[in-house]
Amino acid sequence: MHHIRRAARFARWVVVLFPAVVSCSSSPGTVAVQIVDSDSNAPIAGAVVIASGQIMRTDGQGMVSVARQTERLSVRALGHGRLEVERSEVGPDRLLVQLPKVTPKALYLSLFGVADTRLRENALKLIGETELNALVIEVKDDRGHIAFPSAAPLAAEIGAQKVITVRDMAGLLALLHAQGIYTVARISTFKDNLLARSRPKWAVHTRDGNLWLNRDGMGWSDPFRREVWDYNIGIAVEAARLGFDEIQFDYLRFPDTPEIVLSKNATVRNRVDALAGFLEEARKRLEPYNVFIAVDIFGYVLWNEDDTGIGQRIEDLAPQVDYVSPMLYPSSFQFGIPGFRIPVAHPYETVFLSLINAQRRTSLPSPRFRPWLQAFTDYAYDRRRFGARQIADQIRAAEQFGSDGWMLWNPQNRYTAEGLKKGKKE
Repeated sequence: MHHIRRAARFARWVVVLFPAVVSCSSSPGTVAVQIVDSDSNAPIAGAVVIASGQIMRTDGQGMVSVARQTERLSVRALGHGRLEVERSEVGPDRLLVQLPKVTPKALYLSLFGVADTRLRENALKLIGETELNALVIEVKDDRGHIAFPSAAPLAAEIGAQKVITVRDMAGLLALLHAQGIYTVARISTFKDNLLARSRPKWAVHTRDGNLWLNRDGMGWSDPFRREVWDYNIGIAVEAARLGFDEIQFDYLRFPDTPEIVLSKNATVRNRVDALAGFLEEARKRLEPYNVFIAVDIFGYVLWNEDDTGIGQRIEDLAPQVDYVSPMLYPSSFQFGIPGFRIPVAHPYETVFLSLINAQRRTSLPSPRFRPWLQAFTDYAYDRRRFGARQIADQIRAAEQFGSDGWMLWNPQNRYTAEGLKKGKKE
Protein backbone atom coordinates (compact mmCIF):
# COMPACT_ATOMS: atom_id res chain seq x y z
CA MET A 1 0.00 0.00 0.00
CA HIS A 2 1.17 3.49 -0.81
CA HIS A 3 0.88 5.87 2.09
CA ILE A 4 0.75 9.67 1.74
CA ARG A 5 1.79 11.67 4.73
CA ARG A 6 2.55 15.25 5.34
CA ALA A 7 6.13 16.49 5.42
CA ALA A 8 5.48 20.13 6.34
CA ARG A 9 2.35 22.07 7.20
CA PHE A 10 0.66 23.28 3.99
CA ALA A 11 3.93 22.76 2.16
CA ARG A 12 4.93 19.68 0.15
CA TRP A 13 3.88 16.05 0.40
CA VAL A 14 6.03 12.94 0.26
CA VAL A 15 5.22 9.30 -0.38
CA VAL A 16 6.52 6.51 1.81
CA LEU A 17 5.92 2.78 1.40
CA PHE A 18 4.32 1.07 4.38
CA PRO A 19 2.75 -2.33 4.99
CA ALA A 20 -1.02 -2.45 4.49
CA VAL A 21 -2.76 -1.11 7.58
CA VAL A 22 -6.36 -1.14 6.40
CA SER A 23 -8.54 -3.74 4.84
CA CYS A 24 -9.52 -2.43 1.43
CA SER A 25 -9.84 -3.95 -1.98
CA SER A 26 -9.91 -2.82 -5.58
CA SER A 27 -11.51 -4.28 -8.65
CA PRO A 28 -9.48 -4.94 -11.82
CA GLY A 29 -8.34 -1.68 -13.36
CA THR A 30 -8.93 0.37 -10.22
CA VAL A 31 -7.05 1.50 -7.12
CA ALA A 32 -8.75 1.59 -3.70
CA VAL A 33 -8.11 4.89 -1.92
CA GLN A 34 -8.73 5.55 1.75
CA ILE A 35 -8.64 9.05 3.26
CA VAL A 36 -7.82 9.19 6.97
CA ASP A 37 -7.09 11.82 9.60
CA SER A 38 -3.33 12.23 9.93
CA ASP A 39 -3.41 12.38 13.74
CA SER A 40 -5.74 9.49 14.56
CA ASN A 41 -5.78 7.48 11.32
CA ALA A 42 -9.58 7.53 11.63
CA PRO A 43 -11.38 7.30 8.26
CA ILE A 44 -12.79 10.59 6.95
CA ALA A 45 -16.29 10.12 5.58
CA GLY A 46 -17.46 12.64 3.01
CA ALA A 47 -13.98 13.71 1.89
CA VAL A 48 -13.92 15.00 -1.69
CA VAL A 49 -11.72 13.08 -4.12
CA ILE A 50 -11.33 14.31 -7.70
CA ALA A 51 -9.84 11.89 -10.23
CA SER A 52 -9.82 12.26 -14.03
CA GLY A 53 -12.56 14.88 -13.84
CA GLN A 54 -14.79 12.68 -11.69
CA ILE A 55 -15.83 14.17 -8.33
CA MET A 56 -16.46 11.59 -5.61
CA ARG A 57 -17.04 11.53 -1.86
CA THR A 58 -15.64 8.90 0.45
CA ASP A 59 -17.97 6.43 2.15
CA GLY A 60 -18.21 5.76 5.89
CA GLN A 61 -14.83 4.04 5.82
CA GLY A 62 -13.19 6.93 3.98
CA MET A 63 -13.01 4.86 0.79
CA VAL A 64 -13.31 5.51 -2.95
CA SER A 65 -12.05 3.64 -6.02
CA VAL A 66 -10.22 5.38 -8.85
CA ALA A 67 -9.08 4.18 -12.25
CA ARG A 68 -5.55 2.80 -12.29
CA GLN A 69 -4.58 5.16 -15.11
CA THR A 70 -5.47 8.21 -12.99
CA GLU A 71 -2.87 10.95 -13.53
CA ARG A 72 -3.67 12.98 -10.41
CA LEU A 73 -5.85 12.89 -7.32
CA SER A 74 -7.15 16.01 -5.60
CA VAL A 75 -8.34 15.53 -2.02
CA ARG A 76 -9.98 17.79 0.57
CA ALA A 77 -12.20 17.40 3.62
CA LEU A 78 -14.04 19.71 6.00
CA GLY A 79 -11.93 20.58 9.02
CA HIS A 80 -8.86 19.33 7.18
CA GLY A 81 -6.52 20.52 4.48
CA ARG A 82 -6.34 19.75 0.78
CA LEU A 83 -3.66 18.10 -1.33
CA GLU A 84 -2.69 16.85 -4.77
CA VAL A 85 -1.39 13.30 -5.34
CA GLU A 86 0.58 12.81 -8.56
CA ARG A 87 0.31 9.78 -10.88
CA SER A 88 3.65 8.36 -9.77
CA GLU A 89 2.30 8.17 -6.23
CA VAL A 90 -0.78 6.07 -7.09
CA GLY A 91 -0.75 2.27 -6.98
CA PRO A 92 -0.24 -0.52 -7.32
CA ASP A 93 -3.52 -1.55 -5.66
CA ARG A 94 -4.22 0.53 -2.59
CA LEU A 95 -3.48 4.05 -1.44
CA LEU A 96 -3.75 5.48 2.07
CA VAL A 97 -3.90 9.29 2.21
CA GLN A 98 -3.36 11.01 5.54
CA LEU A 99 -5.07 14.39 5.60
CA PRO A 100 -4.07 16.82 8.36
CA LYS A 101 -6.55 18.79 10.42
CA VAL A 102 -6.60 22.49 9.64
CA THR A 103 -8.08 25.09 11.97
CA PRO A 104 -7.56 28.50 10.33
CA LYS A 105 -6.90 31.42 12.68
CA ALA A 106 -6.69 34.35 10.36
CA LEU A 107 -5.99 38.03 9.86
CA TYR A 108 -7.66 40.06 7.12
CA LEU A 109 -5.58 42.00 4.61
CA SER A 110 -7.29 44.29 2.14
CA LEU A 111 -6.46 44.57 -1.54
CA PHE A 112 -4.09 47.40 -0.66
CA GLY A 113 -2.96 45.99 2.68
CA VAL A 114 -1.53 42.82 1.16
CA ALA A 115 0.59 44.98 -1.15
CA ASP A 116 1.80 47.25 1.66
CA THR A 117 5.14 45.83 2.77
CA ARG A 118 4.83 47.12 6.32
CA LEU A 119 1.29 45.81 6.88
CA ARG A 120 1.98 42.47 5.21
CA GLU A 121 5.23 41.87 7.07
CA ASN A 122 3.58 42.74 10.38
CA ALA A 123 0.87 40.17 9.68
CA LEU A 124 3.46 37.53 8.77
CA LYS A 125 5.46 38.34 11.89
CA LEU A 126 2.38 37.79 14.05
CA ILE A 127 1.68 34.51 12.25
CA GLY A 128 5.23 33.43 13.00
CA GLU A 129 5.02 34.33 16.70
CA THR A 130 1.45 33.46 17.69
CA GLU A 131 -1.29 30.88 17.16
CA LEU A 132 -2.27 32.56 13.89
CA ASN A 133 -1.86 30.41 10.76
CA ALA A 134 -4.02 31.96 8.02
CA LEU A 135 -4.63 35.07 5.93
CA VAL A 136 -7.84 36.33 4.34
CA ILE A 137 -6.70 38.30 1.29
CA GLU A 138 -9.12 40.60 -0.48
CA VAL A 139 -8.96 39.80 -4.21
CA LYS A 140 -11.97 41.91 -5.22
CA ASP A 141 -12.94 44.91 -3.15
CA ASP A 142 -16.33 46.57 -2.78
CA ARG A 143 -15.48 49.17 -5.39
CA GLY A 144 -14.86 46.41 -7.91
CA HIS A 145 -11.06 46.42 -8.19
CA ILE A 146 -9.40 43.03 -8.70
CA ALA A 147 -6.06 42.59 -6.97
CA PHE A 148 -4.43 40.29 -9.54
CA PRO A 149 -4.16 40.36 -13.35
CA SER A 150 -7.46 38.90 -14.56
CA ALA A 151 -8.02 37.20 -17.90
CA ALA A 152 -11.66 38.28 -17.93
CA PRO A 153 -12.21 40.84 -20.74
CA LEU A 154 -15.00 42.45 -18.72
CA ALA A 155 -12.62 43.21 -15.85
CA ALA A 156 -10.46 45.35 -18.14
CA GLU A 157 -13.47 46.94 -19.86
CA ILE A 158 -15.03 48.27 -16.65
CA GLY A 159 -11.77 49.48 -15.08
CA ALA A 160 -11.38 46.70 -12.52
CA GLN A 161 -7.74 46.29 -13.61
CA LYS A 162 -6.68 49.89 -13.18
CA VAL A 163 -5.45 49.06 -9.68
CA ILE A 164 -3.55 45.75 -9.64
CA THR A 165 -1.85 45.43 -6.28
CA VAL A 166 -0.38 41.91 -6.57
CA ARG A 167 1.14 41.20 -9.98
CA ASP A 168 2.24 37.67 -9.07
CA MET A 169 -0.50 36.29 -6.85
CA ALA A 170 0.47 32.67 -7.56
CA GLY A 171 4.01 33.42 -6.44
CA LEU A 172 2.81 35.10 -3.26
CA LEU A 173 0.54 32.15 -2.46
CA ALA A 174 3.41 29.73 -2.99
CA LEU A 175 5.51 31.67 -0.50
CA LEU A 176 2.66 31.74 2.03
CA HIS A 177 1.97 28.03 1.65
CA ALA A 178 5.67 27.30 2.13
CA GLN A 179 5.34 29.00 5.52
CA GLY A 180 2.33 26.85 6.44
CA ILE A 181 -0.23 29.63 5.92
CA TYR A 182 -3.80 28.80 4.92
CA THR A 183 -5.06 31.30 2.33
CA VAL A 184 -8.58 32.62 1.79
CA ALA A 185 -9.63 34.77 -1.19
CA ARG A 186 -12.26 37.32 -0.17
CA ILE A 187 -14.54 38.46 -2.99
CA SER A 188 -16.93 41.39 -2.51
CA THR A 189 -19.73 40.13 -4.70
CA PHE A 190 -22.74 42.35 -5.38
CA LYS A 191 -21.42 45.61 -3.95
CA ASP A 192 -19.47 46.57 -7.08
CA ASN A 193 -19.34 50.22 -8.04
CA LEU A 194 -17.33 49.70 -11.23
CA LEU A 195 -19.63 47.03 -12.62
CA ALA A 196 -22.79 48.98 -11.71
CA ARG A 197 -21.60 52.18 -13.38
CA SER A 198 -20.16 50.46 -16.45
CA ARG A 199 -23.09 48.08 -16.98
CA PRO A 200 -26.14 50.04 -15.73
CA LYS A 201 -28.54 47.40 -17.09
CA TRP A 202 -27.02 45.01 -14.54
CA ALA A 203 -27.25 47.50 -11.67
CA VAL A 204 -29.64 48.40 -8.87
CA HIS A 205 -31.81 51.44 -9.71
CA THR A 206 -33.98 53.98 -7.95
CA ARG A 207 -37.72 54.15 -8.56
CA ASP A 208 -37.24 57.06 -10.97
CA GLY A 209 -34.88 54.99 -13.11
CA ASN A 210 -31.54 56.41 -11.98
CA LEU A 211 -28.60 54.38 -10.77
CA TRP A 212 -29.06 53.68 -7.06
CA LEU A 213 -26.10 54.76 -4.93
CA ASN A 214 -25.50 53.98 -1.28
CA ARG A 215 -24.58 56.59 1.31
CA ASP A 216 -20.95 56.38 0.16
CA GLY A 217 -21.95 57.17 -3.40
CA MET A 218 -21.28 53.66 -4.71
CA GLY A 219 -23.46 51.58 -6.98
CA TRP A 220 -24.46 47.94 -6.58
CA SER A 221 -24.91 45.21 -9.14
CA ASP A 222 -28.25 43.40 -9.28
CA PRO A 223 -28.08 40.02 -7.46
CA PHE A 224 -30.79 38.66 -9.78
CA ARG A 225 -28.70 39.12 -12.95
CA ARG A 226 -26.99 35.99 -14.26
CA GLU A 227 -24.39 38.15 -15.99
CA VAL A 228 -23.35 39.41 -12.55
CA TRP A 229 -23.20 35.84 -11.25
CA ASP A 230 -20.97 34.75 -14.12
CA TYR A 231 -18.59 37.66 -13.66
CA ASN A 232 -18.06 37.05 -9.95
CA ILE A 233 -17.85 33.27 -10.22
CA GLY A 234 -15.30 33.71 -13.01
CA ILE A 235 -13.12 35.77 -10.66
CA ALA A 236 -13.52 33.07 -8.01
CA VAL A 237 -12.39 30.40 -10.47
CA GLU A 238 -9.32 32.48 -11.33
CA ALA A 239 -8.50 32.79 -7.62
CA ALA A 240 -8.89 29.04 -7.18
CA ARG A 241 -6.56 28.38 -10.11
CA LEU A 242 -3.99 30.72 -8.59
CA GLY A 243 -3.83 28.46 -5.54
CA PHE A 244 -6.07 29.86 -2.81
CA ASP A 245 -7.24 27.25 -0.33
CA GLU A 246 -10.67 28.82 0.11
CA ILE A 247 -12.99 31.24 -1.68
CA GLN A 248 -15.02 33.51 0.59
CA PHE A 249 -17.96 35.47 -0.81
CA ASP A 250 -18.70 38.73 1.00
CA TYR A 251 -21.43 41.27 0.22
CA LEU A 252 -23.53 38.35 -0.93
CA ARG A 253 -26.71 40.27 -0.25
CA PHE A 254 -29.16 42.86 -1.46
CA PRO A 255 -28.86 46.53 -0.41
CA ASP A 256 -30.58 47.07 2.94
CA THR A 257 -33.29 49.40 1.65
CA PRO A 258 -36.70 48.77 0.07
CA GLU A 259 -36.43 51.91 -2.06
CA ILE A 260 -34.81 50.18 -5.05
CA VAL A 261 -35.77 48.62 -8.37
CA LEU A 262 -34.29 45.35 -9.57
CA SER A 263 -34.73 43.09 -12.58
CA LYS A 264 -37.07 40.85 -10.61
CA ASN A 265 -39.68 41.39 -7.93
CA ALA A 266 -37.68 41.46 -4.69
CA THR A 267 -39.91 39.33 -2.48
CA VAL A 268 -38.35 37.55 0.47
CA ARG A 269 -38.51 34.23 -1.37
CA ASN A 270 -36.97 35.66 -4.52
CA ARG A 271 -34.16 37.32 -2.59
CA VAL A 272 -33.33 34.19 -0.64
CA ASP A 273 -33.49 31.99 -3.74
CA ALA A 274 -31.18 34.34 -5.65
CA LEU A 275 -28.41 34.21 -3.05
CA ALA A 276 -28.73 30.47 -2.50
CA GLY A 277 -28.81 29.97 -6.26
CA PHE A 278 -25.64 31.99 -6.73
CA LEU A 279 -23.82 29.87 -4.14
CA GLU A 280 -25.11 26.66 -5.69
CA GLU A 281 -23.81 27.73 -9.10
CA ALA A 282 -20.48 28.86 -7.60
CA ARG A 283 -20.08 25.52 -5.84
CA LYS A 284 -20.66 23.59 -9.08
CA ARG A 285 -18.13 25.64 -10.99
CA LEU A 286 -15.50 25.70 -8.25
CA GLU A 287 -15.68 22.07 -7.15
CA PRO A 288 -13.22 20.78 -9.79
CA TYR A 289 -10.54 23.10 -8.40
CA ASN A 290 -10.32 21.40 -5.00
CA VAL A 291 -11.09 24.58 -3.09
CA PHE A 292 -13.28 25.25 -0.04
CA ILE A 293 -16.16 27.76 -0.22
CA ALA A 294 -17.39 30.14 2.50
CA VAL A 295 -19.95 32.91 2.79
CA ASP A 296 -19.94 35.98 5.03
CA ILE A 297 -23.27 36.87 6.65
CA PHE A 298 -24.48 39.56 9.04
CA GLY A 299 -24.51 38.70 12.72
CA TYR A 300 -28.21 39.44 13.11
CA VAL A 301 -28.95 36.84 10.42
CA LEU A 302 -28.20 34.23 13.09
CA TRP A 303 -31.05 35.66 15.17
CA ASN A 304 -33.62 36.92 12.66
CA GLU A 305 -36.11 34.37 11.35
CA ASP A 306 -36.69 36.31 8.11
CA ASP A 307 -34.04 37.28 5.54
CA THR A 308 -33.17 40.53 7.40
CA GLY A 309 -34.41 42.35 4.29
CA ILE A 310 -31.26 41.46 2.34
CA GLY A 311 -31.79 37.86 1.21
CA GLN A 312 -29.65 36.24 3.89
CA ARG A 313 -31.43 33.37 5.60
CA ILE A 314 -28.99 31.02 7.23
CA GLU A 315 -31.06 27.88 6.65
CA ASP A 316 -30.91 28.49 2.89
CA LEU A 317 -27.30 29.65 2.53
CA ALA A 318 -25.49 27.21 4.82
CA PRO A 319 -26.16 24.03 2.78
CA GLN A 320 -24.44 25.56 -0.25
CA VAL A 321 -21.05 26.21 1.36
CA ASP A 322 -18.37 24.47 3.37
CA TYR A 323 -18.06 27.21 5.99
CA VAL A 324 -20.45 29.87 7.27
CA SER A 325 -18.63 33.00 8.42
CA PRO A 326 -20.93 35.25 10.44
CA MET A 327 -19.64 38.72 11.23
CA LEU A 328 -20.03 38.66 14.99
CA TYR A 329 -18.53 42.04 15.80
CA PRO A 330 -20.18 43.15 19.06
CA SER A 331 -20.31 46.71 17.69
CA SER A 332 -22.55 45.55 14.83
CA PHE A 333 -25.30 44.37 17.20
CA GLN A 334 -26.65 47.89 17.68
CA PHE A 335 -29.95 46.69 19.14
CA GLY A 336 -28.34 44.15 21.44
CA ILE A 337 -29.06 40.43 21.60
CA PRO A 338 -31.45 38.58 23.94
CA GLY A 339 -30.23 39.13 27.50
CA PHE A 340 -27.46 41.58 26.59
CA ARG A 341 -28.43 45.12 25.66
CA ILE A 342 -24.82 46.35 25.26
CA PRO A 343 -22.92 43.63 23.33
CA VAL A 344 -19.57 45.47 23.41
CA ALA A 345 -19.58 44.95 27.18
CA HIS A 346 -20.13 41.21 26.64
CA PRO A 347 -18.00 40.03 23.70
CA TYR A 348 -17.86 36.42 24.88
CA GLU A 349 -21.62 36.08 25.25
CA THR A 350 -22.28 37.86 21.96
CA VAL A 351 -20.13 35.46 19.96
CA PHE A 352 -21.00 32.26 21.83
CA LEU A 353 -24.77 32.73 22.00
CA SER A 354 -24.97 33.83 18.35
CA LEU A 355 -23.18 30.67 17.23
CA ILE A 356 -25.32 28.49 19.47
CA ASN A 357 -28.45 30.02 17.97
CA ALA A 358 -27.15 29.44 14.44
CA GLN A 359 -26.45 25.81 15.25
CA ARG A 360 -29.91 25.38 16.74
CA ARG A 361 -31.49 26.66 13.53
CA THR A 362 -29.33 24.73 11.07
CA SER A 363 -28.39 21.56 13.01
CA LEU A 364 -24.91 21.92 11.49
CA PRO A 365 -21.87 20.65 13.41
CA SER A 366 -19.78 23.35 15.06
CA PRO A 367 -16.82 23.06 12.63
CA ARG A 368 -19.05 24.28 9.77
CA PHE A 369 -18.80 27.77 11.28
CA ARG A 370 -15.83 30.13 11.29
CA PRO A 371 -16.75 33.58 12.64
CA TRP A 372 -15.33 37.02 12.01
CA LEU A 373 -14.27 38.67 15.27
CA GLN A 374 -13.80 42.33 16.13
CA ALA A 375 -10.26 43.74 16.32
CA PHE A 376 -11.17 47.42 15.93
CA THR A 377 -12.43 50.24 18.13
CA ASP A 378 -16.18 50.27 18.85
CA TYR A 379 -18.21 52.67 16.72
CA ALA A 380 -21.76 52.03 17.95
CA TYR A 381 -21.78 52.44 21.71
CA ASP A 382 -18.99 54.08 23.69
CA ARG A 383 -16.03 53.87 21.28
CA ARG A 384 -14.19 51.53 23.61
CA ARG A 385 -10.98 50.04 22.36
CA PHE A 386 -11.02 46.31 21.63
CA GLY A 387 -7.79 45.11 23.21
CA ALA A 388 -6.42 41.94 24.71
CA ARG A 389 -9.40 41.05 26.91
CA GLN A 390 -12.08 41.67 24.30
CA ILE A 391 -10.21 39.81 21.58
CA ALA A 392 -9.35 36.90 23.86
CA ASP A 393 -12.97 36.67 25.05
CA GLN A 394 -14.24 36.43 21.47
CA ILE A 395 -11.67 33.77 20.59
CA ARG A 396 -12.53 31.79 23.71
CA ALA A 397 -16.21 31.88 22.75
CA ALA A 398 -15.53 30.62 19.22
CA GLU A 399 -13.24 27.87 20.46
CA GLN A 400 -15.56 26.71 23.23
CA PHE A 401 -18.34 26.52 20.66
CA GLY A 402 -16.03 24.39 18.51
CA SER A 403 -15.87 26.49 15.35
CA ASP A 404 -13.34 25.74 12.63
CA GLY A 405 -11.12 28.60 13.70
CA TRP A 406 -11.87 32.32 13.53
CA MET A 407 -10.84 35.48 11.69
CA LEU A 408 -9.89 38.90 13.02
CA TRP A 409 -11.13 41.98 11.19
CA ASN A 410 -9.50 45.38 11.29
CA PRO A 411 -10.37 47.56 8.28
CA GLN A 412 -7.01 49.34 8.56
CA ASN A 413 -5.16 46.01 8.69
CA ARG A 414 -3.40 47.06 11.91
CA TYR A 415 -2.95 44.14 14.28
CA THR A 416 -0.99 43.36 17.42
CA ALA A 417 -0.45 40.20 19.47
CA GLU A 418 -3.01 41.38 22.05
CA GLY A 419 -5.39 38.58 22.97
CA LEU A 420 -3.46 35.96 20.99
CA LYS A 421 -1.62 32.92 22.35
CA LYS A 422 2.10 33.02 21.79
CA GLY A 423 3.95 30.23 20.02
CA LYS A 424 2.71 27.39 17.80
CA LYS A 425 0.78 24.31 18.76
CA GLU A 426 2.23 21.49 16.68
